[in-house]
Amino acid sequence: MSEIKIKPLNGTPETIIALSVMLIEVVANGGSVGFMHPLSPVEAINFWTGSLAAADSGERIVLGAFDGDEPVATVTLLLGLPPNQPHRAEIAKMMTRINHRGKGIAKALLQAAERLAVEHKRSLLVLDTAQDEGASGLYEKQGFNLTGIIPDYALKPHGGLTATMIYWKRIGAHYNI
Repeated sequence: MSEIKIKPLNGTPETIIALSVMLIEVVANGGSVGFMHPLSPVEAINFWTGSLAAADSGERIVLGAFDGDEPVATVTLLLGLPPNQPHRAEIAKMMTRINHRGKGIAKALLQAAERLAVEHKRSLLVLDTAQDEGASGLYEKQGFNLTGIIPDYALKPHGGLTATMIYWKRIGAHYNI
């Protein structure tokens, strides 16, 4: 593995295809990121096309972690929240290719997303993760606080229900709104 580089992504056809392949792999391996297995390439491409278009309009930032030229992980920082929540951002769609897990890449992505949230004058980050095979350990090590667990929140990619764990973290300065 070469040095991992993290950068914001845009909607080039190559990026959309690479992220779609990653999403299909993550879902096939049980990743609870909002999709069911089997995930079709068309559905994955449509998702990333929309997500990256929202990034282009400033509603979110999609970060990619690269091993050389290959994108191996991604996370999305949602910024386009309701008018009564300009101080908050949400972490979403954290995923890492199977052969790159356990190498600190998700931690680096999460830290980069947090820095960007502070740059965008956000003082609160929130996220949720599946209780079954989710990333709760990562989030807790990075200072996120568990608010609670909602049972039977979503279907797992291969069927059956899983709970979701809701987390929050204060970041940066507390801006006067």
